[in-house]
Amino acid sequence: MTEILGLDHVQVAIPAGAEEEARAFYGGLLGMTEIPKPSVLAVRGGCWFQCGMQQLHIGADKDFHAARKAHPALLVRGLAALRARLQGAGCQLEPGEALEGVDRWMVYDPFGNRVELVERLA
Repeated sequence: MTEILGLDHVQVAIPAGAEEEARAFYGGLLGMTEIPKPSVLAVRGGCWFQCGMQQLHIGADKDFHAARKAHPALLVRGLAALRARLQGAGCQLEPGEALEGVDRWMVYDPFGNRVELVERLA
């Protein structure tokens, strides 16, 4: 019997050659740890980040189009501080619809991709 155990990774596209901007946003502003890509895949460009037990893969796409609806949702501890850091850096933030027990915000990466930030409230 087959069983889906969870998510291994999610991929977000960026324009080809924009890895340094992606590192500044995902690694610098969001504070995610970059992990090495396997050498056979590194030649394609992009970069990977650890995200708890999962990974966020940033893939370079020469025919890039921003994902304005489809998005990763990152589970965060300390969302208020992260929001302040993102606002201070000039990032576009929007509150998510209110859900019981959850604080939700949308931020857009430098390429226009939507990223949801979620903090579970006690």
